[in-house]
Amino acid sequence: MKFTKQAIEDALKTITVPGGGKNMIESKAVSNIVVFDDEVVVDLTITNPSLQAKKRTEVNIMKAIHELVYPKAKVQVNVKVNAPSNPKNQIKGKSIPGIQNIVAVASGKGGVGKSTVTSNIAVTLSKMGFKVGVLDADIYGPSVPIMFDVAHEKPLAVQVDGSSKMKPIENYGVKILSIGFFTKADQAVVWRGPMAAKALNQMIFDAAWGELDFLLIDLPPGTGDIHLSIMQSLPLTGAVVVSTPQNVALADAKKGVAMFQQESIDVPVLGIIENMAYFSPKELPDHKYYIFGQEGAKHLAEDLNVPFLGEIPIVQSIREAGDFGRPAAMQTETSIEAAFNTITQEVVQEVVKRNKNLPPTEAIKITTMAGCSAVKK
Repeated sequence: MKFTKQAIEDALKTITVPGGGKNMIESKAVSNIVVFDDEVVVDLTITNPSLQAKKRTEVNIMKAIHELVYPKAKVQVNVKVNAPSNPKNQIKGKSIPGIQNIVAVASGKGGVGKSTVTSNIAVTLSKMGFKVGVLDADIYGPSVPIMFDVAHEKPLAVQVDGSSKMKPIENYGVKILSIGFFTKADQAVVWRGPMAAKALNQMIFDAAWGELDFLLIDLPPGTGDIHLSIMQSLPLTGAVVVSTPQNVALADAKKGVAMFQQESIDVPVLGIIENMAYFSPKELPDHKYYIFGQEGAKHLAEDLNVPFLGEIPIVQSIREAGDFGRPAAMQTETSIEAAFNTITQEVVQEVVKRNKNLPPTEAIKITTMAGCSAVKK
């Protein structure tokens, strides 16, 4: 008795792949069929790793061939199991409609100028033509309101689609929300983790952010409860780590990078910024004094295989601008503005690469705006 390969295929079309919903041929589970006289060899691959599924598949194939093709056929079934790897149990939050990219700015150690860097990147992005927001997530030491000269402002309630939302305070083209708007200047925030997390969630999801190209999140120092709450609440596009060059700060910055790279978190580190890199006195502008060490953050970035985004010198006007409430990057045609322009362009380029090479928050493309590379919808 001779029979054809087509007859075997027709018989296999009557069998559903375990857990697949499609038949053996349609699902392309069958990789090979060999027919020789009354002998049939069927090679196939299934994704269900259980022994029961494998045995049931073999029996069903033999039964279909014997009943539909030839009762005395000698059937050999070779089943290969190709079970998909278990997906990582990643911490990912829900997105906010209208916000394209969410970038966390972190530091392992306090006092390295993280909030200063966040503020200046925000105003630089705004000057480039982006729609920008800043969420001050430093619950216990909010400083962003001071740096934007809005410390005495209070967010108003607005109606959005029938719901009451907080309207962020806006200055220099940047929308801002901070716990500092809801506490007195001399009032300490003494909250446990769950209460702080609840406050953060309200500022994130009960706010009328509107359309934003970038939402920068100024995280507190360290690697603690607030950081985990943010990463549980939001799908971060990436993280920027700020450090000064000395070993004490670099040791903590390394921990900050490691936190984002944990398997359960897996937030791309867009790069490291070195703040307070060197000091040049006015009378000796060509001299650089490396007070805290030389290129420590740059070397750390190389060691960790993450991008180095640039360096910011120690300049008195940067501190004064922050205290006065007008970020130093607002000063046009200065070396400070140039430094923050360079760093911000690097951040934007890394966001572009991240969204191109990894599962994107939303598809983006590069356009040219104000002479700089920019990210738009």
